[in-house]
Amino acid sequence: MHSRREFLNITLMGAAGAAYASGMLHTAAAAAQQDSTPPPLRSKLLEVLKSVDKPAQTVKNLDGTTVVLLPYGGRVLGLYAPNTEENFYWTHPALNSTETARTFYASKDWHNSGGDRTWLAPEVDIFLPDYPKTETYFQPRELDPGNYTVVTEGDRVRMVNELTVKLSRSGQSVMLRISKSVGAAINPLRFETNLDQQDVVYAGYTQYTSLEMLEDKPKESPLVGLWNLVQMPHGGDLLIPTYSRTEPKLWFGKISPDDLIVGDRLIRYKMRASGEHKLGVRAIATTGRVGYLYSGAGKSSLIVRNFRVNPSGEYVDAPWKDPGDLGYSTQACNVNSALGAFSELEYHIPAIGGKSGMGRCDDEAQVWAFRGPTEQIVAVARCLLSPEV
Repeated sequence: MHSRREFLNITLMGAAGAAYASGMLHTAAAAAQQDSTPPPLRSKLLEVLKSVDKPAQTVKNLDGTTVVLLPYGGRVLGLYAPNTEENFYWTHPALNSTETARTFYASKDWHNSGGDRTWLAPEVDIFLPDYPKTETYFQPRELDPGNYTVVTEGDRVRMVNELTVKLSRSGQSVMLRISKSVGAAINPLRFETNLDQQDVVYAGYTQYTSLEMLEDKPKESPLVGLWNLVQMPHGGDLLIPTYSRTEPKLWFGKISPDDLIVGDRLIRYKMRASGEHKLGVRAIATTGRVGYLYSGAGKSSLIVRNFRVNPSGEYVDAPWKDPGDLGYSTQACNVNSALGAFSELEYHIPAIGGKSGMGRCDDEAQVWAFRGPTEQIVAVARCLLSPEV
């Protein structure tokens, strides 16, 4: 077993890491603007999106939580506690004004609006079209932004995207349908009377995501899996509870020993470095709950994603340099570069097709978000994630 320092000094993919960045590269000037511009309030965000013909859908749950859905890209773009305008999620700074948003969406770059998005795995098959060459990283536009249509079913808004993707290693094409909707997620701490929550505000939702193969013989199709990613303000700590001590796998970049603390029951990743860096943790060790703790404007915020982990399932995403190293359910990506400044909390759903024998999967996962005084938010994190926080 590697020591922590030995593990962290392992470097993957010099050229491949650069390919990841070059596939989504904006200008250095844009990066400087992103770092200095505060995110828009909810009302301003909705106004800007409407003005550039990318109207959002607003869902308000019974507990007062407001969720902003952006059909363009199939995203949960905003999450707001009752009677607040402050987004828990990161959004692209171009969305701060009509002028910059119009320029952004007119560009040929990947339109990463921000928020909670859905991709597909394996990454080497979907996003590296020349694999095993890794110089080109490209987000298939049929996947993101895709061509999502909005279906209203009672009081629920469902976003649906039908697409065909080609896998680079096998050369096979697969016809798929991705569906996304949100519902309520009541505060999980509502019965915890011994926990001081007096000055804490809460927002949450349940996301329902499904993937379906639009072919009659899924066993003859390659394995393809759903992959959900939340983008959050940069500079916080990602907290991954584990059943046992486990060393994360480095996907790309270098992570300082000071930024990754591996304990017997908790991994803490301080997502504050410049550049792009990514790691993964195996399904066998992860609990199905990951948090992100960050501070700003004199308050602290905690975002927790609660999801199902099934180590018997086919987790098919793998490091670019070792595509046979499978079984990773949880990932984190630190981005502070020309791409923007945000941190990603990522989880995978077991794949369908091939040896799974399944032509469809349905995932249900919660997001719980809290904001308030640091002492109270840390106590919430210790209750929901680990006493080691």
